[in-house]
Amino acid sequence: MKLLRRLYRIGLEAFYTFLADDGWAIASHIALSTLMALFPFLIVLTSLAGFFGSKDLADQAADLMLQVWPEEVASRLSSEIHDVVTTTRGDALTVGAVFALYFASNGVESLRIALNRAYAVTEQRAWYWLRLESIGYTLIAAVTALALAFLIVLGPLILETTRHYVPLMVESNERFLTIVRYGTAVPAMIVALFLLHAWLPAGRRSFMQILPGIVFTMAASLVSSMAFGEYLARFANNYVTMYAGLASVVIALVFLYFIAVIFIFGGELNAAIMKARARRAESKSAPSPGRGATPA
Repeated sequence: MKLLRRLYRIGLEAFYTFLADDGWAIASHIALSTLMALFPFLIVLTSLAGFFGSKDLADQAADLMLQVWPEEVASRLSSEIHDVVTTTRGDALTVGAVFALYFASNGVESLRIALNRAYAVTEQRAWYWLRLESIGYTLIAAVTALALAFLIVLGPLILETTRHYVPLMVESNERFLTIVRYGTAVPAMIVALFLLHAWLPAGRRSFMQILPGIVFTMAASLVSSMAFGEYLARFANNYVTMYAGLASVVIALVFLYFIAVIFIFGGELNAAIMKARARRAESKSAPSPGRGATPA
């Protein structure tokens, strides 16, 4: 019971701090910035794929990104995303690609703002270094997505080779590739969350300090995705009726908003736990009443 009361107090403190830090408004900023950064990021992804000589990798990477989205959300964006990543591009070093890279990095900047507020830290680095860092994170994400997509492209070859040595293996290619996609997308998300919490905001945090928020973000995101998918399966027509041709964009925006709220609360939860640990350490180090008093 004592542990439950402590967890309740920490969760309540994190929620109140979330409200004080304008968490709802920052989540809207993250959702809109992420959605606006999505297609410029795909343009960068396509340009890099063409630079490396395989345009199909961009399509595979986009499919990998959508694996962690609810099917009802991903299906409404898949055709537009497919059109972007399958367009022939030779502008890897052109001004257009540079602007796309800059706009794609805006999503990273919105996450930095949220985490700086959550951890109550003040940014001391120059703005241009922060922008270059965000661009670097964007490029790393693009290259990583292409590398993971390349592994998925090799999936059927790996399966056939395994069957040659293990004849009893009868897994279908489709099921095998589904397992591989989830097996690469989920760990990639976990690594990305660790990097974001540890390095993106000002200051540095240890592995154990950011672990609770990561676990919460992954678990809550999974539950939120399943719940939102079930909701859309029943009431998706409401969005079509209200927003007409913009329904797919609004659905994606609402989904990203929920994920942004969870992401911010994960940072607030880490900060609340860090404060609670600091208070406990301070109370243990403080002398008890009557101890150390000099006799009259």
